[in-house]
Amino acid sequence: MKAAASLLRNIGFPGLTTKAAQLERLGWAKLQTQPLEAIISSCYSDYYLPKCRFMQYIRSGDTTKQLAMVSENGAKMIELSSITCAAPDMVKFIEQRYCMDSLLENTQYMEVKDVQQSIRLLPPVESPGKIIGVGSNYYDSYKERHESIPGEPEFFVKFGTSITGALDNIRAHPIAKRIDYGCELAVVIGKKCRHVPQNTAMNYVFGYMIAQDITARDWKVLLGGQTMLGKSLDTFCPLGPIIVHKCHVPDPNNLWIKTCVNGEERQYGNTRNMIFKIDYLIHRLSQFMTLCPGDIILTGTPAGVGAYRKPSTFLKPGDIIESEIQHLGKMENKVVNPFA
Repeated sequence: MKAAASLLRNIGFPGLTTKAAQLERLGWAKLQTQPLEAIISSCYSDYYLPKCRFMQYIRSGDTTKQLAMVSENGAKMIELSSITCAAPDMVKFIEQRYCMDSLLENTQYMEVKDVQQSIRLLPPVESPGKIIGVGSNYYDSYKERHESIPGEPEFFVKFGTSITGALDNIRAHPIAKRIDYGCELAVVIGKKCRHVPQNTAMNYVFGYMIAQDITARDWKVLLGGQTMLGKSLDTFCPLGPIIVHKCHVPDPNNLWIKTCVNGEERQYGNTRNMIFKIDYLIHRLSQFMTLCPGDIILTGTPAGVGAYRKPSTFLKPGDIIESEIQHLGKMENKVVNPFA
């Protein structure tokens, strides 16, 4: 399993993390002879400065939860909760409504520390009021299932007890025989809202993170359509490694998504292929319920899940799942026997 700092870097998808003009100026040959991190560092002078990329963690030997801003290379951080009035809990921090521009400006006066390899990463949001998922929200997903595109999104829920961290284990519960994966862009709500027009819906987003929507397919499909049970087993919702504020994600509808299992690429898609975009999902949900700070919306997963491979391939103890979304870092979770 990888150290926390390696998951925090914004260097995924090499062909996309630097602008085309910058690559042309540097020369493609450099990509073959220099480490990607060195190239990115030369393009972005602030690559090593903590940004509005927030992580929750516990120091080695401590029990106190901390909140920090992390640099794009994952090596530097500012401990907000120890030197400012920022709450150490992410949901409470969101409710504090910090001005991100002011926060970024003030980082020049704050102590920057190294991200220690010994820290324990926590889920960026541990106790959300709601976790709402969208079933099959990618065009290529419907294509691989040979199903028609729906006119409206179909929603489901996962419960907070299913949440686990970016480096934590996923338990292969004996009650679940066909455990599947699905990397998803998770949207974190920033402001309380109800009856939101679609054209203002993005104003209510705080930021984005990676989620793995682990599913017991046998409960979702074979045993009477028990979607809620199949989605909500303990550890079936890895989140992390950080929340990236929306100011650092200029276009959430154009992010690359990748899942690897035991080093084999299983999913490779882009959020531009979502059927129902983020603004519509927020608009639609807000017609039925109040969305609150810290609520999480899982926006669907691209093609490549295990159930629709030929032959079907499900997770088993010992498997390593790597989940990555452009700009948001990476997660690495191991599937384990719950009794081991």
